[in-house]
Amino acid sequence: MPHIIIEYTDNIKDEIQIDGLLRKVNDVLISYPSIFPIGGIRSRAIELKHYRVADGTEDDAFVHAILKIGAGRQDSDKIKVCDHLFETMESHLASLFSKRYLALSMELTEFSDVGTYKKNNIHNRYNK
Repeated sequence: MPHIIIEYTDNIKDEIQIDGLLRKVNDVLISYPSIFPIGGIRSRAIELKHYRVADGTEDDAFVHAILKIGAGRQDSDKIKVCDHLFETMESHLASLFSKRYLALSMELTEFSDVGTYKKNNIHNRYNK
């Protein structure tokens, strides 16, 4: 952990520069190594083809990010990271906001220790 999943409507696929956004959100998470081990960071994007925004009468778009983390981090750390992530997404999407109707949202999901299973040898590379 953490994992960040970015859902976006397909009507912005040519403008969102999703690979760049994924790199930027990973860079944000990597910049907090005392909060998140680098080997556990994963980001992915899901282009949505079936969706409806508002009353459906316009070509509205949205981007929604879900940050999933394991339990046990301080609230102040979670707020700091989420603020940084959201500001990064806002900055990346600023040109889209100036051209079209767009909704941006983000949520934090914190897993409990019960019911979460992980096996990851990527950490070994960073623990040397």
